Amino acid sequence: MTREGIDEDREIEEIIVRLSARFPHKPSTTVIDAVAEARSHFERARVRDFVPVLIEREARARLEHPI
Repeated sequence: MTREGIDEDREIEEIIVRLSARFPHKPSTTVIDAVAEARSHFERARVRDFVPVLIEREARARLEHPI
């Protein structure tokens, strides 16, 4: 794994913590699943700088308005 991958993994963990705090009524597995689903949409992104921000926005939207 590259250094960028390690940093991105750390950011994903921080996103999970923030979203868990924002949605305390949601089970932790629901938050983790929302982040994982959002992350899967950006797997092939070439430019990774803003991927964590996009993941957090998409996961938050999934948690606020479940399908």
